Order: sequence, then C-alpha cells, then structure tokens
Amino acid sequence: MFRGGARAFGPQPRDYSFKLNKKLKKLARLSALAYKLKENNIMVIEDFNFSSPKTSSYAAVLSALKLDGRKTLLVTPENIQNIVLSSRNLKKAKVTRACDLNTFDILNAQNLILLVSSVNEIEKSFEN
Repeated sequence: MFRGGARAFGPQPRDYSFKLNKKLKKLARLSALAYKLKENNIMVIEDFNFSSPKTSSYAAVLSALKLDGRKTLLVTPENIQNIVLSSRNLKKAKVTRACDLNTFDILNAQNLILLVSSVNEIEKSFEN
C-alpha cells in the first residue's frame, strides 16, 4: 500500500505538439522573408571574418550598419566560429547558419543581415 493513500488515475502529462508538413514550413519561411523584404529590414553584406573572437569587433560591425541596440539575425553560409563567439555575448544579436534558418528567428529579429554567400544557400533550400 502507499503511505498516505494514492490516486487511482492520476494526472498524465499531455503532448500539445502537432506535425507541420515540409511544404508548409517552407512556405512560412518564404513569406517571413518576403515580409522582412517588404519592410526593408534585410541587408546583404559581403562575407567577413574576425582574426580573433571579440565582442567589440562584432559590436563595431553592427554600429557601422547603424543597427546597434536592435534585434539582429546574422545568417552565415556555414558555422564561422569567430563570428559566433563574438556575437554570443550581445543580448540582441543572434547568428545562425543558412541551413538552420527558421520562421521564428526571422520574425523575432528586427533586422536580418545576410552574407552574400548565405543568399545562395537560402536559394538552394527553396529549390527543393
């Protein structure tokens, strides 16, 4: 027996998740990008890298683009370690790879910064 009694059919955790089709996810990502483009919140800049990971270097890039103090999402073609390490100490800055780009991140950021080589990766993801 259970000390203090027990409940016969106690509460069970419920799974509220549901499946979205791949085509619907792709369409949502495409419409989010179109929304950002319509609002002029997408910048395409040439590829860059830092010699060493420094937050001040990344903050200088954002201030040169006049985006300091805004939520930004930088999309890189692959994982560029120095950029990721430089940006992770800034609260409103996020860096992601083009293959990991999702609708929430696009809509959550106020400005989207794309590297030139990441644009090709994003185009490839929509071709399939």
